[in-house]
Amino acid sequence: MDRIPMTAEGCAQLEEELKNLKSVERPAVIAAIAEAREHGDLSENAEYHAAREKQGFIEGRIKELESVISAVEVIDPKTLSGDVVRFGATVLVVDEETDEETTYQIVGQHEANLEGGKLSVGAPLARALIGKSIGDSVEVRTPGGIKAYEILEVEFK
Repeated sequence: MDRIPMTAEGCAQLEEELKNLKSVERPAVIAAIAEAREHGDLSENAEYHAAREKQGFIEGRIKELESVISAVEVIDPKTLSGDVVRFGATVLVVDEETDEETTYQIVGQHEANLEGGKLSVGAPLARALIGKSIGDSVEVRTPGGIKAYEILEVEFK
């Protein structure tokens, strides 16, 4: 299996989610299933079916998280330096058309959160930025057309 690049923060979040699913959510859904069984006829018991469906989701997510965590390669951006964009870099870009500045950190796909400024390494903008330096311009094809960005800053923090 291929290694999955991830920051230490992203890995910790996945481990915390896994711990919560195993120690809180799984026991709660098992209790809900047991309670629903006590109500009798399972064929017409909506609570039982909802709890079983939730149990299936929880077990599937646990398996997914265990698989991802076992393949994680933690990369600490603080150990990197330079002005070339790489995994873990925090990049300040400016939209060349609107002059709007935005900061993104390039992270693994499982920790991406665009609203939080965390851009997946597989996203078109991240792919365009990787390997570029401060002052370089990149063009990215978006659903709204081609957008051009200039790299203003590259930090590893």
